[in-house]
Amino acid sequence: MTIEEMQQRKKELGYSNEVLAEKSGVPLGTVQKIFGGQTKAPRQKTIEALEYVLSKRPELLNAHAGKISYRYEEELPLLREGAPVPAYPLRGQYTIDDYYAMPDERRVELIDGVFYDMTAPTKIHQLVLIEVALQMYPCVSEHPGCQLYIAPLDVRLDNDNYTMVQPDLLIVCDESDGDKRRVNGAPDFAAEILSPSNRDHDMLLKCYKYRQAGVREYWIIDPDRKKVVVYDFEHDELPVSYTFDDTVPLRISEGKCRVDFSVISKALSRFD
Repeated sequence: MTIEEMQQRKKELGYSNEVLAEKSGVPLGTVQKIFGGQTKAPRQKTIEALEYVLSKRPELLNAHAGKISYRYEEELPLLREGAPVPAYPLRGQYTIDDYYAMPDERRVELIDGVFYDMTAPTKIHQLVLIEVALQMYPCVSEHPGCQLYIAPLDVRLDNDNYTMVQPDLLIVCDESDGDKRRVNGAPDFAAEILSPSNRDHDMLLKCYKYRQAGVREYWIIDPDRKKVVVYDFEHDELPVSYTFDDTVPLRISEGKCRVDFSVISKALSRFD
């Protein structure tokens, strides 16, 4: 069945998106995106589940024997936060079409065809993110062509169909492609704020990916240990470690932009 044929059959049966989601086991958000035209190439398992519910074909009904086998969570190789990051490289089969077919309420990253679950950020995470962005923004905005962004914002890191990440904070100095939806390719700068559940993910896997993709500078900010590790990939320098007593220079600005982490440490004192 094509999407158009399923759309017609859906009308014949009088099924709403909600009814179809309930009968098929496909998340409502995914059903809405498929029949709303947002998802052009749904996964085969998704098509099979919808086709089973909508089709009159006896071979499909017999194959399923009255039982829907599709379950979103079971089919998706999604690694939850806190799970050990597997030895790299890990290659999966999922693409950015699958990424955009995810329910809106589900926040994930796609790295080399594998989905990684992202839980909601904590208050400490958000406070650090806001403070860093507030200190960086005035200086970054003075550099022609450069723009500071904060998560959530999609970054098609490798410019392929298998990786879509959301750095906590990023700077882009070339937006000539005119894409208003997402960043295509490596940003000039990326920063991640660690939490207990994402340490390996941000310190190992994403560090590797950012370097390979061509990110010029990468900060790992650790509120628990009050440390900042700076990677200057552009000049192939060894990482430099700072504390929350230090003022950290932004290397891609040649040190003109700086973040005083003692201010952030003071703001975090309310949680002590």
